[in-house]
Amino acid sequence: MDEAAQALIRRKDEHIDHVLAGRGRGAGGAGFEVVRFAHDALPELDLDAIDLTASLLDRPLRLPFLISSMTGGPSRAEAINAHLAEAAEHLGIALAVGSQRVALETDGGFGLTRDLRRRAPSVPLLANLGAVQFTLGYGVDQARRAVEEIGADGLILHLNPLQEAIQEGGDRDWRGVEAAIGRVAQAFPGRLIVKETGAGLSGPVAARLNALGVAALDVAGSGGTNWGLVEGARAEGRRAEKVAAAFAGWGVPTARAVHDVARAAPGLPIIGSGGVRDGLDAARAIRLGASVVGQAAGVLEAALDSTQAIVEHFEVMADQLRLACFCTGSADLAALAQTPLLDDIRF
Repeated sequence: MDEAAQALIRRKDEHIDHVLAGRGRGAGGAGFEVVRFAHDALPELDLDAIDLTASLLDRPLRLPFLISSMTGGPSRAEAINAHLAEAAEHLGIALAVGSQRVALETDGGFGLTRDLRRRAPSVPLLANLGAVQFTLGYGVDQARRAVEEIGADGLILHLNPLQEAIQEGGDRDWRGVEAAIGRVAQAFPGRLIVKETGAGLSGPVAARLNALGVAALDVAGSGGTNWGLVEGARAEGRRAEKVAAAFAGWGVPTARAVHDVARAAPGLPIIGSGGVRDGLDAARAIRLGASVVGQAAGVLEAALDSTQAIVEHFEVMADQLRLACFCTGSADLAALAQTPLLDDIRF
């Protein structure tokens, strides 16, 4: 394994340590406090009969949750991914893996192999690569490899310009990324998701991506992990740390991103992620226009622990989401998306 690959692996492992230590926590929240549901004191519903099913890339979900992309060095990645896949299958929720760049460039699995499909045979499984890599030598062949190596149903291309700009040796020339996404979208009709990584998608960017033919968007707004701060923490004592500090509050808060993307790209499935704390935040994201809600850092500690810890985490979220439906008189998620609010949404 060459020196560059070894450095990439070390960086992935360091990411987990910094996230767990809270060094990637940005200033401000995800903005969900603007969504205040009108309480229905007479719901005329059976709480246990409320329907929380959803779908992603035309694959059914028992709960509207996505375990968002997580990664790590080889010392932890295999166990994390095994726990996540087993939990996703048990719960009937979607799983997106972390970046597969290391696995592709080193021919190492690092927990990103067909074993994931074996552990999660019936749920949507999503491959993941950085969009900027498709201006730096990657093409449709690499995209297909990423999908085939884990038996995925679809592919995520992630956008992380803030992180790359701060990261030592990061990819700073983003010319041509939009056209590259369009080429991948053509090669994977109905199967390509584009996501941000913590700074959020704006309405205008969502409209541009929609025009390229992507199948869904993951807003990954601010309020959760700020990867610019994570890279700043990795550069402790160097100039990049000072540069990153000014961007602690950077990005489109998740609630605003979901709201704006839903209006800029009507009909396009939206994954609401970034600082989702609990099932009530999930309900708020759905009310704003999300069809599925993602979580990464919020479940990381459980992922390091065990499959059962992940299952219990999402079961609590499901109970909270179901209760939000019950107390708004919403028999299913479609009704929740239309339920009255106490106030107009103002950002």
